[in-house]
Amino acid sequence: MNKKLKIAIIGSRGYPYVYSGYETLVKELSERLVAKGHSVRVYCHYSLFSPRPKYVNGIELVYTPSIETKFLSQIINSFFSFVHVCFSNIDIVLVVNSANGPFGILTKIFNKKTCINVDGLEWLRPKWRGIGSVYFRLASKLSTILFNKIITDSFKMNEIYNDKFKKNSAIIAYGSTMTNIKNRNILDKYNLSEKSYYLIVGRLIPDNNSKLILEGFLKSNSSKKIVIVGDVPYKDEYAEYVKGIKSDKIIFTGYVNSQSNLSCLYENCFGYVHGHEFGGTNPTMINALFLNCEVIALNTMFNREMLQGKESVFFEKSIQSIYKSFQFFDKKYNILKEKNKNYLIPQKYTWEYIVKKYIKVFYQLTNL
Repeated sequence: MNKKLKIAIIGSRGYPYVYSGYETLVKELSERLVAKGHSVRVYCHYSLFSPRPKYVNGIELVYTPSIETKFLSQIINSFFSFVHVCFSNIDIVLVVNSANGPFGILTKIFNKKTCINVDGLEWLRPKWRGIGSVYFRLASKLSTILFNKIITDSFKMNEIYNDKFKKNSAIIAYGSTMTNIKNRNILDKYNLSEKSYYLIVGRLIPDNNSKLILEGFLKSNSSKKIVIVGDVPYKDEYAEYVKGIKSDKIIFTGYVNSQSNLSCLYENCFGYVHGHEFGGTNPTMINALFLNCEVIALNTMFNREMLQGKESVFFEKSIQSIYKSFQFFDKKYNILKEKNKNYLIPQKYTWEYIVKKYIKVFYQLTNL
């Protein structure tokens, strides 16, 4: 019988803190690892938490310094977290975010077995233009050299890392965070009824294409409304522009931290709209698949991989393609719903399967 592991997780904002896919992964994975008897430590941004308990839900929390800016917060926090973990008795370190690639030299020197979830094509994201793009490309390369194992979240992302960096990866996706709690309070709050609105969930950043989608939606003259869940935690010109698009048909909710409220918005939407461009497996799409929402998505290789086996509508990155796709979706909704009535989310997107895959990687690296 394998011994129970001491696991540290570095690279997210911390626990419990739901903001992006990384934080969702850390929450869902760490809670399930603890339930299976493993010890889990999560490194947290000191400035984001008050109070700062040492344990929450059996998970050890270590608060390391950070400066909450768009560019430096994670780098600074990760540096101190890596230094701390190198002087601990942790068996295995799980790192999220390819930006942490250079810090692998520390765990390598101290012989700490370490794997990294590299996520998406960060160097292509518009928000990392110039030196940011160069840094992410270098950091992603170093991730493949300095860490014992890299983890990608889709077959297509694995192919990219094979082609670009000549490195094979463990492929482990994300799971859904939807609940079965029936709570319609958020619908009442925004005066929404069942199937009366499209739904977008995601950060208001250029590569999620909210601006383009809203402009295309308004041009389509759809009778539906459109609800946008998400924001960014810093002052940002693009996000402010998107939130400045005014129409009676557009509703901005900001962050929705209640999983029951978020589940309600997914479950009752007319269609889930996915404009994410550079990720692999995206958690917001997984939520839509879990509840078998009808989907209209940007035509990328990653989105097509996630939507295999589910009849969906795809659009190109242009206002004309988007508004025509909304018009088509409005007309063909009943046909889509009928074709998808027996759809079941693939096993690879379930948390129990995901946790088993991570544990397998951990034991392979530690030989414990």
